[in-house]
Amino acid sequence: MFKRYELHNHTTESDAGITCRQLIDHMLADGVDCFAITDHNTVSGQPIIRKILAEEHLPIACAYGMEYTTYYGHIVCPVLEQYVPWDSINRKKPELLFEAAKRAGAVTGVAHPFSYGDPFARGCRFDMEITDFSNVDYIEIVNNPEPLHEVNEPGILWWESLVLSGVKVAACAGMDLHGLDSFAMKFATYAEGREGGDPVEELKAAVAAQRTWVSKGMLLLWEKAGDAVRFTLHDAKKPGFVPAEKYILTLKTKDGTRAWDIPSGGIELPLSEIGECAVPKLYGGDTTLENLVCVAPVIRAEE
Repeated sequence: MFKRYELHNHTTESDAGITCRQLIDHMLADGVDCFAITDHNTVSGQPIIRKILAEEHLPIACAYGMEYTTYYGHIVCPVLEQYVPWDSINRKKPELLFEAAKRAGAVTGVAHPFSYGDPFARGCRFDMEITDFSNVDYIEIVNNPEPLHEVNEPGILWWESLVLSGVKVAACAGMDLHGLDSFAMKFATYAEGREGGDPVEELKAAVAAQRTWVSKGMLLLWEKAGDAVRFTLHDAKKPGFVPAEKYILTLKTKDGTRAWDIPSGGIELPLSEIGECAVPKLYGGDTTLENLVCVAPVIRAEE
């Protein structure tokens, strides 16, 4: 089974207009399996949510985290259960903070890396210079409120360039909630899990293995079978998702991008089409960015 994650959310404990209670109710109403609380530079909302979930036995899980909000960019940690000081922040060596967070058990991500910076939003653009990605778990390739072409497209392209060059880093999405915004036709993060499994532990495993999907509601699945790869579609039943009349599979490699129509029953391609590494994506109707539906886990010949 697949579980839906909303990994980037704020409350009145930092700069949002919704309380911890409202955040929980908003997630429940949309059928989210697991959400994160990632208030700016504080973990003060964590005990509030823990208390509500423990007392009411609600059918939803929470990943307790925080978003480091600096002058050089934002580092979102959907799993970080203790406050880790960020006095080690260094624009030229951000690895110091990533390492400190990882030692505390964090899942670490670069938030909205190409967001507008000065003079519009000081610090929102990720201006830190990462040379070692060993402690970076994921890139937030889609931050739903941000402009598609100006901000999210460069984020997707950056992640693609990293993975095609051999960097092992997952892709995730975030609503960056500050209010009761609609989830309909917005990107969420999906990961494989099992009935009754711990969604937070499953998230950790999925991110570590780079087995996450960024999707509006239709998942592009792939499976190696001998000398071929089988691609199929899986409807995640996300509320508000509008299916397309036809879907297109694209594979991006170092040599460029190729596309195929994918019928409802799936499609099988020879491994020779994949090469050493390929980024599979699913589009609805045509391959314009506006019609991107899903970014699937990277296919690597070595794995």
